[in-house]
Amino acid sequence: MTNYYLGIDTSCYTTSIAILDQEGNLSQDYRKLLTVKPGGRGLAQSEMVFQHTRNLPGLLEQAVAELPASYQFAGIGVSTQPRPSADSYMPAFLVGHNYARVLGTALKTPVHPISHQENHIYAGLWSSAGPLADDFLALHLSGGTTEIVLVRNSHMKPQLTILGESRDLHAGQFVDRVGVALGLAFPAGPHLEKLACTGREQASVIPVAVEGLQVSFSGPESHAQRLISKGEAASAVAAGVEKCIAESIVRLIGQAVTVTQLQQVLIVGGVTANLFIRSYLQEKLGKKQIQLYIPQPAYSSDNAVGAAYFALQQQ
Repeated sequence: MTNYYLGIDTSCYTTSIAILDQEGNLSQDYRKLLTVKPGGRGLAQSEMVFQHTRNLPGLLEQAVAELPASYQFAGIGVSTQPRPSADSYMPAFLVGHNYARVLGTALKTPVHPISHQENHIYAGLWSSAGPLADDFLALHLSGGTTEIVLVRNSHMKPQLTILGESRDLHAGQFVDRVGVALGLAFPAGPHLEKLACTGREQASVIPVAVEGLQVSFSGPESHAQRLISKGEAASAVAAGVEKCIAESIVRLIGQAVTVTQLQQVLIVGGVTANLFIRSYLQEKLGKKQIQLYIPQPAYSSDNAVGAAYFALQQQ
């Protein structure tokens, strides 16, 4: 029998299944975006639960169909909550967690629960092959999280300590709200990035609001909305949003490095799939001798590879 490791993640807007072989090679990676009505800015948790419940069986059937006949799951990793804290809860993750528990019981396979944030970190470790240090900084940028955390004991069960975060909107919310106001589909990230490509030379100036280890995107979002109402070119506003986020993160990371004296930083989360933001961070932080690790764009966005990799690491 050949051992494989299954990962499951049921986040706010993506149902994900991933399978790694015993060498850590990616065997299967299936995802399905949840459906949001045109003009909408999100989904109710009940609708997320319904769509995940509908999506998971088909994704697993597709993934398993491509495995050799002699396969067995030696471990199952699953995201069970947004963050690794007792008060972190979101019903959408119950779908994946319960699915993993049923499979684990039926197959007599160990189930390894982690948080969605840890799933992103492990996907980053798998994709970028680093950081190699036990202790490093991780920046998580998404629609539901904007945090810079200290990661300790990363090669076993990591211990995460929040160093800094957003005071209000998350980076992904900033993108989505401005994107929807510009007439883009939700989630707006890929669409805003495409639009911004034609507005780089005339990028709108949107103020950066970073104080110490705290960042704010509420003021910048209000500024962007005012520019839209005044008729500023959509591509210029989109490019300005990207630059505002990128510069905010440069300052946030710089402050965290100063406080901790750790030079290795892993960047994860859907917002970091944006190629302009990645390039901006690499250029600015590279000049400060900060060692940056960024997963491939496909593993920055929501996926289950991190959960599968975590399960493999527990063997």
